[in-house]
Amino acid sequence: MSIFVDDDVLMKVAKVISGEEAVQIVMALKKFKEATDDQILSYIAEDAETEFKLNDVRRILFKLYNHSIVQCDGVRDETTGWFIFRWSLQLDQVEGFIKNQKKRILRILQTRLDYERGHDFYYCYTPECERLTFEDAMEYVFKCPTCEKLLEYFDNQKIIDALENKITQLEKEMSE
Repeated sequence: MSIFVDDDVLMKVAKVISGEEAVQIVMALKKFKEATDDQILSYIAEDAETEFKLNDVRRILFKLYNHSIVQCDGVRDETTGWFIFRWSLQLDQVEGFIKNQKKRILRILQTRLDYERGHDFYYCYTPECERLTFEDAMEYVFKCPTCEKLLEYFDNQKIIDALENKITQLEKEMSE
């Protein structure tokens, strides 16, 4: 699977990791190639409608770092003795992040599919109410615990079909 990492893909990944603020930080790093957190804050502050603080920038940078989307090099300032951290994007890691997310989603979908296949469901067909497994419906004597209407068999084949289709689609994407 090879993913072309353009600005759109990069922004979507940043948004998934840490919201709209992360998009601004990633775009600043894309512009600068390498920057300190202060430089990023200054760049964002020019365009931002919301007020950013240095700690917000650092918090988001560390989230991106934890997902290997950015890297950090620390150098000690000779005059102050403080460490100066320079941040840069790792565009080659974005594809790995996307692959891992797809694998995680695939596991979740497969678990849900197994659950749907392994149970019979009953439902009162009231939108606010939840469908119940056969075992739970039996406990409530086939009366909805929320609205007390009679529970009827719920055919979940459409849900099973949708899950199977999504799983097939994801598996195909991952094998390309």
